[in-house]
Amino acid sequence: MLTLHQQFGQIDIYLFDQLLKGRIAPGLRILDAGCGSGRNLVYLLREGYEVYAADADARAVETVRSMAHQLAPLLPDGNFRVEAVEEMSFDEVCADVVISSAVFHFARDDAHFERMLHGSLRVLKPGGLFFCRLASSIGIESQIEHVSGRRYKLPDGSERYLVDEALLEVFTERLGELADPLKTTIVQDQRAMTTWVMHKRL
Repeated sequence: MLTLHQQFGQIDIYLFDQLLKGRIAPGLRILDAGCGSGRNLVYLLREGYEVYAADADARAVETVRSMAHQLAPLLPDGNFRVEAVEEMSFDEVCADVVISSAVFHFARDDAHFERMLHGSLRVLKPGGLFFCRLASSIGIESQIEHVSGRRYKLPDGSERYLVDEALLEVFTERLGELADPLKTTIVQDQRAMTTWVMHKRL
């Protein structure tokens, strides 16, 4: 019998919430844009979802390929590509769900953020689910130091591109509609992580 960790890996708890709500159902095609080492893919691979993933880090993609060989050996290596999210070569509107976890706050500036967003949504089918976790300024506005544009130095010492509620509302209105209210977790006054879950406009 599998342990919970073996079954789900280190899945983001907010992504797990989407599974519980039935929004990421068997038979859907899943694309992890900026997959890292695949922490959100263990369950999906094990349960036979059609999984695709991309990351700019070749070592991370190789880790995901290795995991896929063990958990979903029928998936071709070409499903896992060394590509930045703004330059993904997957077919247009190929995915039912796009996952982006802890990726967008690495944007260099507004233009780069929009390219990353466009690249992620280009591959998503109309009506599909976009799940995004990213750093924000929500709730820690007085604790961050402005660097330039939307880049800030956080109390944990890192520098990130930070969104706020107003910006996410603008993009949501332009591109789709919220599947859930925005949710923000403040981590010991060091950083804030916001969950943005949206259905792409038909």
